Amino acid sequence: MNGEEGFAGKAKLIRKWCLLSTTEAGSGHPTSCLSAADISTVLFDKYFRYDLGEPLNIYNDRFVLSKGHAAPLLYTLFAMAGAFPLSELNTLRKSGSILQGHPVPEFKYAEAATGSLGQGLSVGAGLALIAKRENLPFKTYVLLGDGELAEGQVWEAANFASYHKLDNLVVLLDINRLAQSGETMFGHDVEQYSKRFESFGFKTFTIDGHDYNEIDYALSSAVNNVSSRPVAIVAKTIKGKGISFLEDKDGWHGKALKKEELEKALHELEDVNDTLKFDLKSPYRHKAADHHVYIDPEPVQFNPEKEYATREVFGDVLASLGKKAIQLYVLDADVKNSTFTEKFLTSFPERFIECFIAEQNMVSVAAGLSRLRKIPVVATFAAFLTRAADQVRMACISGANIKFVGSHAGVSIGEDGPSQMGLEDIAMFGSLPGSIVLQPCDAVSTAALVPQMISHNGITYMRTLRPKTKTIYKPGEKFYIGGCGVLRQSGGDLLTIVATGITVFEALKAADELMKENIAVRVIDCYSVKPLNQAVLTGCLRETKLRVLIAVEDHFEHGGLGSFVEDELQGEQAEIAKMAVRKVSHSGKMEELLADAGIDSASIIAKVREYAKR
Repeated sequence: MNGEEGFAGKAKLIRKWCLLSTTEAGSGHPTSCLSAADISTVLFDKYFRYDLGEPLNIYNDRFVLSKGHAAPLLYTLFAMAGAFPLSELNTLRKSGSILQGHPVPEFKYAEAATGSLGQGLSVGAGLALIAKRENLPFKTYVLLGDGELAEGQVWEAANFASYHKLDNLVVLLDINRLAQSGETMFGHDVEQYSKRFESFGFKTFTIDGHDYNEIDYALSSAVNNVSSRPVAIVAKTIKGKGISFLEDKDGWHGKALKKEELEKALHELEDVNDTLKFDLKSPYRHKAADHHVYIDPEPVQFNPEKEYATREVFGDVLASLGKKAIQLYVLDADVKNSTFTEKFLTSFPERFIECFIAEQNMVSVAAGLSRLRKIPVVATFAAFLTRAADQVRMACISGANIKFVGSHAGVSIGEDGPSQMGLEDIAMFGSLPGSIVLQPCDAVSTAALVPQMISHNGITYMRTLRPKTKTIYKPGEKFYIGGCGVLRQSGGDLLTIVATGITVFEALKAADELMKENIAVRVIDCYSVKPLNQAVLTGCLRETKLRVLIAVEDHFEHGGLGSFVEDELQGEQAEIAKMAVRKVSHSGKMEELLADAGIDSASIIAKVREYAKR
């Protein structure tokens, strides 16, 4: 039964279970659920198209709960649609339950992990962009709270959605006035929010978020949107709506009702029909999203007499892989002529997404793409990826399959100075559970590792170099995630130097100079920083005269290669010396800056001599 009476009954059932489940859990955000119960009821009861049996049906509508603390609302909506029994809502926030405090992918109907506020609109924009680019008829609905509208990323996403003419994106704004610790920026002045979204190019509707006729009209207009603009429905709502002692009251955010308070609230709801449900509209068609694919690398020839920048080799190989993997999308933040992703743009413009200088939005858009099993490659300067640390963290929680590529890494970039030097990027990406960190040093290893990065399912980070480097590997050599290259070794090696990226060449220079003094050292190229090749490293400890490894890297000391070597060799009787960047650098020639940081060949030679004197 649709219509105002039917909506009201179902909204009451939603309110009941949002209250019941949070009281049973002893925590949660029931009042944030109650304010949005009416608009979400109309959406699910009349407009939402979804195949519960196949959440990754590419014709399903998408619902992103950006205000993730209202997770009980999301769970109740899908329970009433028949995804699972309503009684299962009583497992909310309990150990082992898929109904966690904020949505995560274990709840298979969640499009992304949310709860770090301000990111849901970007995720939704990514989903809507896929529909736009691939001519899919689904709509993407994003429910935002008014508190998170103070986040800059929301406006990055709004700008992006308008620029890309995402007329299939519908933003539902729950303007309930109250945030966690007080009133939101504009309280109930819904016109302020409406003007802001209009200024970003949205078509807006300002409504009473508890008037079913107004909600129905706005959603109908949004579904039948004939403009080229995304839609924002600005709904004035009451936090705690439906329960008199909660309505518009401060101090209730994030508080579950006690049992006696719950009884009082349920009495106010009066008779609730527990048999009501949503009969979701069927999608127009049924087709599951493609599965991840493995890409075989193509042989690439390099002139051994020439030098190549690994960032440029990455761009060449990426463009070549676009022919093999139609799931491959590339996202740029206005540096495509420096990361060389412009080569992919030339070949596959329909799968290139310009995000402009808005890295936080770019990462969350990529999470949206990943949800539908696209393979997004996010490329920018390594330093600028750190702006999006939280977005990368949330993408990891979402189980996203994103390939991050950071160019201009380390002091080796030279004259641009410290603001452009990525020196904490390995630590950031390496700290994520299950992540992969790669740093090839030459053209041959880069060409071999890019396809493996694309083929790997999960968060992967590749560091590329700005300066050109010599080719030290021969065509046909094998490279793999978790591998390394043994570049110098002999039966009389004093110790081992492990290096990655630009410092590989400094280590080789040092080894050649030390041989003139009859000091033989082993040199290992750790092109796979995470995971490291433990077997090779422990073998080096057994085979060298000293159980010493010197880790040399163009990265800050903590969290880089040296830290991973320490972790990998815990329990081994070994001395590990870290040679890394220990201070803020400055502009200068690459050679000057490597020396100033104490990671050039001369510094390595001096360190080895100290051990040789023992």
